[in-house]
Amino acid sequence: MPELLSFLLTAILVLYIIRAVARILLPMFFQSVVNKAQQQNQQSNYNSKPNPGKIKVDYIPKTNKGSVPDSEGEFVDYEEIK
Repeated sequence: MPELLSFLLTAILVLYIIRAVARILLPMFFQSVVNKAQQQNQQSNYNSKPNPGKIKVDYIPKTNKGSVPDSEGEFVDYEEIK
């Protein structure tokens, strides 16, 4: 029984220390990752200057204005009958 109690106290102490260290180190780690990503983004924006007066279009979606899908059926004008 004393071995079990000793193991539990040691495990709780180790977990508490890991949690305390993680609260200190993880924010610093994530901040450094964010800083590196921002620096890479700034460098890529600086290196890729667009030519003035020129427009680059990557994607033009298809437009089907005025066409009715087959699932809708035919459109019939409504007339009121008296």
